[in-house]
Amino acid sequence: LFVDSQIVRWNVEAAIKSYKGDKAAKPVVDRLDVHYQPGHGFTSMGETKESDGRYFISDNKFSKDRFLPVGPLHAETAQLIDISGDKMKLVADHSVYPEPHDSIIVHRDIIKTRQVYNLDEFPNAVMDPRDSGVFRNGKKVTVKLISQAPAFSMREFKVKKGDEITLILTNHDKVEDLTHGFGIPKYDIQFIVNPQETKSVTFVADKPGAYWCYCTNFCHAMH
Repeated sequence: LFVDSQIVRWNVEAAIKSYKGDKAAKPVVDRLDVHYQPGHGFTSMGETKESDGRYFISDNKFSKDRFLPVGPLHAETAQLIDISGDKMKLVADHSVYPEPHDSIIVHRDIIKTRQVYNLDEFPNAVMDPRDSGVFRNGKKVTVKLISQAPAFSMREFKVKKGDEITLILTNHDKVEDLTHGFGIPKYDIQFIVNPQETKSVTFVADKPGAYWCYCTNFCHAMH
């Protein structure tokens, strides 16, 4: 119930009887206050054939006053409710980005996370440090790098003003969570590369000068 700021459990059969005029029918089984105005709701496994009716998540709106205004975008609230018993119970309550619109609850055993990528999945991966370098085709320049804590495979590279640079970076570390970053602040470039992953960025070197490139994700004592 949006205006009343409640999650309400209904008995469908009783609701049908009430609609047909049965004054004794009690369609509302249970109510639970939420904070505030639930705009979207989702049940556990509710978007699959295995919907289990155990949990409900209430994505709430207009709950900005629950949190400190730490910036121009104010946090709102999502609340997890146990709906498996006779009485609904609030079991978790946390902040979310404003206007929460979509949530999915699934069993954890069907989530198959990967901690380390496979080099072979990336067609442009730099497979060996010896493949690093600057490769020119007219005004188009490809810079190939690998990162392996705590260093990049080239200490520096040179290009010409006006070149279109495609920089390809492959993380050769195999330890999970050993993420590297690559940033060129003066060109507003910043991205991360996870273990055995390859990423690239393309930009035009339109400003002459010397520019620092940083690993922006702490990776090693000598980072």
